[in-house]
Amino acid sequence: MRLLLTTDTHVPTRARALPEPLLRAVEEAEVVFHAGDWVDTATLDLFEARARRLVAVHGNNDGPALRERLPEVARAELGGLRFAVVHETGPARGREQRCEERFPDADVLVFGHSHIPWDSRTPGGLRLLNPGSPTDRRRQPFATYLTADAEGGRLSDLRLHRLPRRT
Repeated sequence: MRLLLTTDTHVPTRARALPEPLLRAVEEAEVVFHAGDWVDTATLDLFEARARRLVAVHGNNDGPALRERLPEVARAELGGLRFAVVHETGPARGREQRCEERFPDADVLVFGHSHIPWDSRTPGGLRLLNPGSPTDRRRQPFATYLTADAEGGRLSDLRLHRLPRRT
């Protein structure tokens, strides 16, 4: 099962449009995860129209219209793995312990907020993944998103995709 993980799209405040490579990846994926900070409902509408299945949450920059349509935490069982999605996990220091305590029933936690790609495991085995942002790289060298395969209770072929700089 092909997965796409993204977050912090911030359209139209940080970019006028989503990058074409991300839009192609949305259409190629069997399941798309979005960990919040959409900013506008048009972007959510676009993802809903293009994704075969969307597992998504709202973020701290999402107003009432998005909060009405999206939960704070989403969960899905796919490819034998239990996924949780949330926007914020707090500071990097202590993240693994906090997330392991908050999501004891998950195998993989997809999160956002920092715009910094992240891939770690807690002592208990919870995989923490932040795909970065495809539109607002902040202090990162590239805007990014993730793809992976989920099958037989394993996550494989995890790839961080670097997007070309906008001109």
